[in-house]
Amino acid sequence: MSPISRRADASRNAARLLAAARALVAEAGNDVALDEVARRAGVGNATLYRHFPTRGDLLVAVYADEVAALCRRGEQLRGAGDPLAALFAWLDEFVEHVATKRPLALAATEGPTGRRTTLFDEWHASVNAAAAGLFELAAPRLRPGVTALDLLTVAAGAAVTAADAAHARRLVGLIRDGVTAPGEG
Repeated sequence: MSPISRRADASRNAARLLAAARALVAEAGNDVALDEVARRAGVGNATLYRHFPTRGDLLVAVYADEVAALCRRGEQLRGAGDPLAALFAWLDEFVEHVATKRPLALAATEGPTGRRTTLFDEWHASVNAAAAGLFELAAPRLRPGVTALDLLTVAAGAAVTAADAAHARRLVGLIRDGVTAPGEG
């Protein structure tokens, strides 16, 4: 096998492992059996451990993928015709992410001392940047003084304290009513 086909094969295996891990984490939570990840991906355990030496490495990769998807969605929505609708559509996805992925985020980013890793800070910064880009476009239709950080903080609070993701999205609707400039709803 040529070096190029080995690299392509390794890339395919890594993608299959991530897809299997993402599905299993969604089904069973963070304590998914690594043997089951390898089995579902159709690869051997050695291949799994070559790509992801520890459960933590696998969880980090799964969560990194989730954060990247959320940020890509923010970029896609920036081109939408209605900036206010785009901002709140993304905030709906953000609260869904926080409400459903929080245990994964914590498992992937807690260091041995219980403190967040620098990777957590990087992901946090990329999510903030996605929100800021959407906010900037929608800002003229929001009440004066509202900031992107205000919206993220309130939305994250809703996601963490809501009964479930649907409740969190409902709360984002209430947030929208509160921060939208009069006549802009």
